Amino acid sequence: MTQIERAVADAHRREWAFVLAATARVARDMDLAEECVQEAYATALQVWERDGIPKNPGAWLTTVAKRTALDALRRQNVFRSKLPLLVEPDEADMDFDSTGDVIRDDRLRLIFTCCHPALSGEAQIALTLRLVCGVSTGDIAQAFLVTEATMAARITRAKKKISAARIAYRVPAAGELPDRLDAVLTVIHLLFTTGYTAPSGEHLVRADLVQRALDLTRMLRELMPDEREVWGLLALLLVTDARKATRTDADGKLLLLEDQDRSQWDRAAIAEGHRLVVDALRGGNPGRFAIQAAIAALHATAPTYADTDWPQIIVLYDALLQVWPSPVVSLNRAIAVTMVDGPAAGLAEIEALEADGRLSGYRYLPATKADLLRRLERWSEAETAYRAARQLAENDAEREFLDARLAEVTTAAS
Repeated sequence: MTQIERAVADAHRREWAFVLAATARVARDMDLAEECVQEAYATALQVWERDGIPKNPGAWLTTVAKRTALDALRRQNVFRSKLPLLVEPDEADMDFDSTGDVIRDDRLRLIFTCCHPALSGEAQIALTLRLVCGVSTGDIAQAFLVTEATMAARITRAKKKISAARIAYRVPAAGELPDRLDAVLTVIHLLFTTGYTAPSGEHLVRADLVQRALDLTRMLRELMPDEREVWGLLALLLVTDARKATRTDADGKLLLLEDQDRSQWDRAAIAEGHRLVVDALRGGNPGRFAIQAAIAALHATAPTYADTDWPQIIVLYDALLQVWPSPVVSLNRAIAVTMVDGPAAGLAEIEALEADGRLSGYRYLPATKADLLRRLERWSEAETAYRAARQLAENDAEREFLDARLAEVTTAAS
């Protein structure tokens, strides 16, 4: 890969969301905006080779994409009717007050816009992750526990529905925001999760996605300061990200929570997250993000892994299942059951989830089962489960960890 190709690839990874969001404000049409942004990146490969890499690649790409969108609108002869107040891109960007927008950040604005009630909740989230956040279709598919082909088809159908129903790019009014909030929170949480443990690739963490999710959540809190679930999400991200320095060793090998050096955790972030958790839980009937934040806070404040308040964590998982009956929650609950009642009890919960079938293809189900079988010294069964987990894993750090465990149980079984 040449220097220019690397620069464009890096700009795609870091700047896609910014460029698309800014271009969509001009194009007022998602398909047109996406086409113009793609064209801008293609143009960069040629122009940067000739003129050199610009000091601000994101600004360069945004300018080119916006101009392409404006040219397309002029060719369609609808420029004046669609954007009567818009003369040049820079003027549009400066004129926030004239639009009456309550959302000041282009990326957050576009997320709220894509979470349109005319689409199903799953389609809203998948489309937003793909278009706005630049998450690959394969990684989105893993988050929804479906194949990449199935997810690609869902995203295509969502885009076609937008076109067929003539759903225009329109920033929702303040009164419409609460109805779209749950989908927006889910998008940001999945963006964080995708960055915190990358479903595929060479590195365990994509720091750019993690930071983007944190930034969006802080902006969302400013926008909707009275929403407790926003506090809960921010708390969850802060407390979880506080462990980032200890998730791998000096050689980049994965470290489980029980093996991490808690003295290196970011105590300021944990303290901020804990305060937010307390506020989010007040008033009763907490939502799923507030409860998840409470679970994360218990992990973060425990002096050791063994000293974690596991019975209370089971209580919180039971409450979480009431508001969010997800099989992934049940899987995490099984780990807590293991710590309270032993690996045999946890294994029974795992086998029930296997029979349920909804987590088929989810790499952490066989990985958890393998660990419990290892603890029970059922070496041959553990070997089979580790091989199944290894086959599903696409992240190099996770593969290396599973390979080490697999070698351990294979040796013990022989």
